[in-house]
Amino acid sequence: MKMVRSENVVGYEGEVEVEEEEKEMEMGMVGSPQQQMKLVVVGYALTSKKTKSFLQPKLVGLARNKGILFVAIDQSRPLSDQGPFDIVLHKLSGSKWSRILEDYRQTHPHVAVLDPPDAIQQVYNRQYMLEDVADLNLSDSYGTVGVPKQLVIENDPSSISDAVNKAGLTLPLVAKPLVAKSHELSLAYDMLSLQKLEPPLVLQEFINHGGVLFKVFIVGEAVKVVRRFSLPDVSKRELSKSAGVFHFPRVSCVAASAEEADLDPCVGELPPRPLLERLARELRRRLGLRLFNLDIIREHGTKDRYYVIDINYFPGYGKMPEYEHIFTDFLLSLMKQK
Repeated sequence: MKMVRSENVVGYEGEVEVEEEEKEMEMGMVGSPQQQMKLVVVGYALTSKKTKSFLQPKLVGLARNKGILFVAIDQSRPLSDQGPFDIVLHKLSGSKWSRILEDYRQTHPHVAVLDPPDAIQQVYNRQYMLEDVADLNLSDSYGTVGVPKQLVIENDPSSISDAVNKAGLTLPLVAKPLVAKSHELSLAYDMLSLQKLEPPLVLQEFINHGGVLFKVFIVGEAVKVVRRFSLPDVSKRELSKSAGVFHFPRVSCVAASAEEADLDPCVGELPPRPLLERLARELRRRLGLRLFNLDIIREHGTKDRYYVIDINYFPGYGKMPEYEHIFTDFLLSLMKQK
């Protein structure tokens, strides 16, 4: 059994643990002789920012107590020479990394790779991101789930107004970069201002939703939903008196927590649990992903008309309540499925 370099092992407080961890990796065991359990080794390839936000000390400590060890993947070395891993967790971009990971999946079918690069790529492109939600056309006794009308603009901002008219979209419009690795968005109030936007982008009809969105986190079969403040509603009067394009650097700058806010029940009530579970189950199957979140809004003035406005792969789980327990339970469930 190959040994993992000790400098890549994440300890209880995110610091390096040396000889003892290497011995456990070599033996594949963790714990006292009386309470030894098989060690689950999770190789991770994340940006430094994602590593800091996700691999928080509380998660690492809980994982260690459950027999899960997080080990950093060295991108300067062949992936097959590292490990051995039971699970590979990743969120890196680039065609080179995708090829490396796809080759690794083919030669190491026993390793759970979270998630397949080609499946991730689909939700990075907003032209295709919501297709599976639209095709699902989910409707049952708990409500309906759809997507906003949207239009892809690949180039030539001067043609945006004509394209919007032909598509039958109505103002205001939310403009988002076509590549979903950027979280910037803009809100355009008038046709003239649309020409100030920079393609490639996606234009989505803005749906009034009471200034609240629901972030639905999916971790395998687990579903966790939290409220976030969102862009405020736009009245017809406000629309008639407003002009220009308003830029928002990140959705999260707007979407502050609304968990403790005193909200009108018609606005703040969470979507029905059975509806969310059915939606998550269908999208897991269609997208081929196990780690993602949905941004969902409820159309203001309705009780059961919902729209998915964004899908994010491997979102900021560190902001999800109880994420440490949910995520470690998920990792252990993967081992039971082998």
